[in-house]
Amino acid sequence: MNIEYKLNPKLTASEFIDILNRSTLGERRPVDDIECIDGMLKNADITIVAIYNKKIIGVARSVTDYNYCCYLSDLAVDKKYQKHGIGKKLIDMTQKQLNKKCKIILLSAPNATEYYPKIGFTQHASAWTLARDKKLT
Repeated sequence: MNIEYKLNPKLTASEFIDILNRSTLGERRPVDDIECIDGMLKNADITIVAIYNKKIIGVARSVTDYNYCCYLSDLAVDKKYQKHGIGKKLIDMTQKQLNKKCKIILLSAPNATEYYPKIGFTQHASAWTLARDKKLT
């Protein structure tokens, strides 16, 4: 399979939504909120896509300071093309954009929790989230 990978391509909201929906990630992303999706793309620091037969089959989208941490916020591979090393290649290419001490951080999709340790990630038990509408107590 001859897959082309592109760093920081011009990705439209509809293209992004399409690959999210063809992966399992569309279930957990605001695919019905174009404004939010557009902001996610515009404010990403690193976006890498995998293309096969002129169709996007994978995407990695990250927010980073390039030195200390990189939040890999979206890793989506079309269900038809999973288990072919595409996700791993997208992560590897993301990592190559970062300085040597920069760690990649991500929150795993429920069905992917077995995947990340297999490829070298270490689980961190103290991740926390705070919804925008949640008030601090």
